[in-house]
Amino acid sequence: MPVLSLVIPFLNERAGAERLGDFLRRLEQEIGTRFGLSLEVVLVDDGSRDDSIPQYRRHLTGNWKIAELSRNFGKEIAIFAGLEQTTGDYVMMIDADLQHPYDVCLQLIGELTADPTLDVVYTVRDDRKQESFKKDMGSRLFYWLINFQQRYTVPENAGDFRIMRRAVRDALLTVRDKRRFNKGLYAWTGFRQKGIPYTPDERLDSVSRWSRLALIGLSVEGITSFSVIPLRIFSILGAFTGICGVIYGLKILLEVMFYGVSVPGYPSLMVAVAVFGGFNLALLGLIGEYLWVGVSEAKNRPLYILRGIHTPDEEQHKP
Repeated sequence: MPVLSLVIPFLNERAGAERLGDFLRRLEQEIGTRFGLSLEVVLVDDGSRDDSIPQYRRHLTGNWKIAELSRNFGKEIAIFAGLEQTTGDYVMMIDADLQHPYDVCLQLIGELTADPTLDVVYTVRDDRKQESFKKDMGSRLFYWLINFQQRYTVPENAGDFRIMRRAVRDALLTVRDKRRFNKGLYAWTGFRQKGIPYTPDERLDSVSRWSRLALIGLSVEGITSFSVIPLRIFSILGAFTGICGVIYGLKILLEVMFYGVSVPGYPSLMVAVAVFGGFNLALLGLIGEYLWVGVSEAKNRPLYILRGIHTPDEEQHKP
């Protein structure tokens, strides 16, 4: 019987353990009847500080394991850790807060199993249209930057909620980037992919841990990992500013030589210092972001450290 592996990262989700257990039992029965699949559940504890693991152990049944990380490594790394623990023919990722609807999970499985030419079916949030104009424009700018002149396209508003064949999972595991941006990696690996729209369910047992600063940090991670356009923009802007400075300098020289116009002193000097100083500091900061990505990769540290593996039949396996 083909196996569907479900990867579920979590952080301090003890309140939703019972709901997730009910969700998984219902899903296991449904996919066995409709698609002839058995279910493997891989949960990844991304450094929880509560008793999430004991709560999940109480409510989980069937074929499951919990990979406990030694600390919080972030969702991108937690998903990678979960992928390494999977053994199924198909792999699907969902969130532990169950904002990913049950019916959409079945739709993803149905789309992939029904079409042998597809390798990945991903979801696209269709509730982003209600966001503010400023946030919408920021999102459009972000996707333009990482997609500009690329050989692949990162779909807007697509996330980790997706299903893939084992070959895609294997390909993702060969990418050992330390500073990971999964949205870009999913697109970079290629394969034949299809997107379907969905609206997430309301979060019941927890609150979002994605603050505005965290989202900005993830965006910077994506841009520095997949786009060189910001550096090129600053290079072009610097060259344009330099040309304008030369033209302005020639204008002043000609006015002094032929018309005797006095050269403005302190104000013009301060404007030039402020403009060029600001550009230089911004460019140095941007170069620093790209340099930090390179330093992180060069250190060659492991992506994560396992504290242990929890299974139904053993209390804990030490890695």
